[in-house]
Amino acid sequence: MAADTTTKLAVLIDADNARPAIVEGLLAEIAKYGTAHVKRIYGDWTKPDLNGWKEVLLRLSIQPIQQFRYTVGKNATDSAMIIDAMDLLYTERFDGFCIVSSDSDFTRLASRIRESGRIVYGFGERKTPEPFRTACDKFIYTEVLAGSAETEPETAPKQRSAKELRSDAHLLSLLRHAIEAASDDTGWASLGAIGSIINKQSPDFDSRNYGYAKLSGLVNGIGLFETEERHIGNGKHLYVRPRAGSR
Repeated sequence: MAADTTTKLAVLIDADNARPAIVEGLLAEIAKYGTAHVKRIYGDWTKPDLNGWKEVLLRLSIQPIQQFRYTVGKNATDSAMIIDAMDLLYTERFDGFCIVSSDSDFTRLASRIRESGRIVYGFGERKTPEPFRTACDKFIYTEVLAGSAETEPETAPKQRSAKELRSDAHLLSLLRHAIEAASDDTGWASLGAIGSIINKQSPDFDSRNYGYAKLSGLVNGIGLFETEERHIGNGKHLYVRPRAGSR
């Protein structure tokens, strides 16, 4: 996917619910969707457990925002991040927001930003509650981000076999319904349109969750669909349809 550098993004990171090891992969992923004009990270920087962030923030020019804990058991960091997000939203300078956290407290924030016509990209671990994931336009699990320590062989998603993929009823249902919705009279559907429809139905869908770098690889890996490359204009486009008798 070619990045649209005209898309202005605000990146807001919850330091209590993210790890320094993901940041390079995170920023590389964000660059696919636009340019990060604001990069802020929120936390109580007097706490020793956030010391690991210091070198990363200096090197990648991420602005730390100090938020003291007012009382035990209350997360003042979340409140500060939400307030800043709304302030940035009201400036009308940004096309989208990247919220980096595995905390469901940001669910309403994501919904509110989308109500204003801005796109929301969420980033968090697999433990992220479903309400926050589905409140975003797109949600990316940090475990799949290239270049992060979380993509070590023992934790990175393994590439699933054709048998494993075919036994995933939810995955097959997503693909088949998307192909049907995007198909022409001959049954062929553009892979780009398929991906767009799936993402609207399931914001946390990502072929990398199944061990495939691209949707085309996942579709071919299942073995139930046939593909055809077409030259349209100056580019190549992949089209997909179910194999005969594969339903």
